[in-house]
Amino acid sequence: MSRELIKEKFTCVSCPRGCKLSVFKEDSGEITVTGNLCKGGELYAMQEIKDPRRNISSTVIIEGGVLSSLPVKTSSPIPKALIFDVMKEINTVKTQAPKKMGDVIIENVLNTGIDIVASRSVRIKNGKAD
Repeated sequence: MSRELIKEKFTCVSCPRGCKLSVFKEDSGEITVTGNLCKGGELYAMQEIKDPRRNISSTVIIEGGVLSSLPVKTSSPIPKALIFDVMKEINTVKTQAPKKMGDVIIENVLNTGIDIVASRSVRIKNGKAD
């Protein structure tokens, strides 16, 4: 019985342990994971093989606020293959103060069903609004 190595020695981020995972395809076609010390590691490895996703944090320009840039993030992880395209979208945005943490800055970015949201609040420069 043999097995094919699909992905070797990548670090699991599902818990603080940071297990070193390897993923194999068995002769039977079954996918197996080694190196995980918890069930979360197996789930993370399967997700990483089938549909790797990442969170993005960045900033956009905000006008009229006490800050000149507004920190933003994805509302949930996006497909890894779309990171650069999503960043291009984020980099085109200018918004106006005030903004509250959680406000949607880009709705349904690239038709993914995922929003880009403010990750902090920024009030108007003169303090007239929160």
